[in-house]
Amino acid sequence: MNGQVSVMDVAAYILDRRGRMSTWKLQKLCYYSQAWALVWDDAPLFGERIEAWANGPAVPDLYAHHRGRFYIAAAKKGNASRLDVDQRETVDAVLDFYGGKSAAWLSGLTLKERPWREARHRENLTMGERGSAVIPLDSMAEYYGGLHSAEEA
Repeated sequence: MNGQVSVMDVAAYILDRRGRMSTWKLQKLCYYSQAWALVWDDAPLFGERIEAWANGPAVPDLYAHHRGRFYIAAAKKGNASRLDVDQRETVDAVLDFYGGKSAAWLSGLTLKERPWREARHRENLTMGERGSAVIPLDSMAEYYGGLHSAEEA
């Protein structure tokens, strides 16, 4: 594995594979790519922080890139070829499972999951309230690792 890539590289790869999508959906697919990389690859996929926003996890650096746009078809920043074979396999598996779901479905799922809920609880943020609580990688690894273990049992 060649190490971490940027969230922009991951977004570029997702857009290359899936084409135009809402920026909301792209955020959730990047989040799940990070979550499952922590479980399957034992390493973060990208280094940018993920925050527990009102409508689910979001990467502020990615948001800054597509701010003001509802749909995005290609990443002007980022290079999909920076992902190594293992990283591409991880993102491909995420896209196979989550890629056909709507942005609203993905957001709804993340709102039910412990990493987002705990991050918001730590900051005393109520449902729908704006906030920038960071979702720690260890929280994601523990939660999604538990899901993975349960699937294997």
